[in-house]
Amino acid sequence: RLHYVVGTGRRGDFVFMSTYTLGVETSCDETSAAIVQDGITILSNIIASQIDCHKPFGGVVPEIASRKHLANVLPVIQKALDTAGLTLSEIDQIAVTCGPGLVGALLVGVTTAKAIAYARKLPLIPVNHIEGHIFANMLGRDAVSTPFLCLTVSGGHTDLLLVHKSGEYLHLGGTRDDAAGESLDKVARVLGLGYPGGPAIEQAALAGDPSAFDFPAVLSGQKTYDFSFSGLKTAAINLINHYRQVGQEIPIANLAAAFQKAVVDQLIDRTDKALHEYSPAALLLSGGVAANGTLRQEIVRLAERCGIEYYIPERVLCTDNAAMIASAGYHRSQMPGFEAADLTLNAYPDLPISGLIRRR
Repeated sequence: RLHYVVGTGRRGDFVFMSTYTLGVETSCDETSAAIVQDGITILSNIIASQIDCHKPFGGVVPEIASRKHLANVLPVIQKALDTAGLTLSEIDQIAVTCGPGLVGALLVGVTTAKAIAYARKLPLIPVNHIEGHIFANMLGRDAVSTPFLCLTVSGGHTDLLLVHKSGEYLHLGGTRDDAAGESLDKVARVLGLGYPGGPAIEQAALAGDPSAFDFPAVLSGQKTYDFSFSGLKTAAINLINHYRQVGQEIPIANLAAAFQKAVVDQLIDRTDKALHEYSPAALLLSGGVAANGTLRQEIVRLAERCGIEYYIPERVLCTDNAAMIASAGYHRSQMPGFEAADLTLNAYPDLPISGLIRRR
């Protein structure tokens, strides 16, 4: 089921095989399908967002998310095929997020992918959502230098991983409580900035002074790569409540700027420590919070200060999307000993990043 592409190069005619992977992503509140060629080239990446559905509730409602996925998944897949100019008969394999995430939402994507794989006799590749975020950095690039250090920051996950090769991850540290994105969402909600909270905090912070408040530097100076945002979040919420109790106007812009800085400072602190201890060839950023402009700037400064390569996905590839799932699935299919999943594949809401993961 491989497609031959013929061309002419400096050494004469050549023929190489191209693989089209259909990716399906339904782990939370975006229904997405994408077609990726050879794990690198995006032919289509369709995303149906549910933000407007969940905004009145200040966060994702799992049952609503599942129902919206049911309504959207087949039209989104068809649009991905149409945009890529392909039909299902030209697809070589299908990659689907099977965890972690909301179990009902995951089941929609997994069940749909299994049905297509069965009907078209396609290899079915299960993909971990967090691994997908990492592989967003591979899209549009022939290669990424290894070993690399990857900081993955999202609404539910904050992890620091050392990667020597695809599928093998050394987990250096993770959040002990709230994830970075979760803390941004919760503070934004208390400030009345709406949902999603991360972009709202970032927008408000543009007019603020990040030095206006001195938030605690959690776990700073300790021998750990772990993160903790719960105490930081509580400190911000207590401060907001204090202003309300004494009847003073809340300095929203200053508070947003200072809180955002405290979150980013903690992320950079752990990443800086790991860079100095492990001396990787490159630094990668991934996850929904990787779309934050301040974090992106600080990662670039850190990498340049350390004199190493850095890779940051385009903003559209930071948030949940199927192109990253297709890329991760393709690269997993190229690993020695790879075996496609069978129809017993299920949704795993607490799926660890890889069966090969090792902890520091």
